[in-house]
Amino acid sequence: MKQIFLVSLLVLVALVKLPSCKKINHKWKTFTIKKGEHRSTRAIDYSKDTMFDWDIEFDSSAVYETLDSLNQLDINKLIGWSDCGEDHIENSIRFGWRCINDTIEIHWFKHENGSFSFAKITTIDLCKPSNYYLRIHDWDYELQVDGVKVFVPRNCVIQRRRYQLYPYFGGDETAPHDIIIKIKSNV
Repeated sequence: MKQIFLVSLLVLVALVKLPSCKKINHKWKTFTIKKGEHRSTRAIDYSKDTMFDWDIEFDSSAVYETLDSLNQLDINKLIGWSDCGEDHIENSIRFGWRCINDTIEIHWFKHENGSFSFAKITTIDLCKPSNYYLRIHDWDYELQVDGVKVFVPRNCVIQRRRYQLYPYFGGDETAPHDIIIKIKSNV
């Protein structure tokens, strides 16, 4: 009798689709900034979250020399978020990078009321994943790369939906060759 009940229960379970937990997919995504372009993607993702955690890996394509030596000091944008319910040119926080003497520097890069500022956080190794952490507090941004932490003042306390910002090369110069960046979200 127990065997018939168990078999009947198994058949019933097979026929009825029971809800299951959704497994979070933490796969690497490859972003390519093509030669002569600025953007790696036109994807738009929104969030109201305030904590973000990524593993990011640059390969040797991140090493470059620009045509104009002053542009070598420009900060390329890596990843981050618009903020304060506004366009990213008005208010946003991102990690950025630049290549100086074959070394990849990682910076914070902030737009605030249409102006931008930035400062170096650390340097990273090529072909090795580094961990990037961003937390948006009421009065500041907490950014961390492989345990090196900085705090950057924030000009609003509004917690509205924001959109994600993806790898972008340059200011006025485009990518001198294809640049490949691998990113994996950890949350």
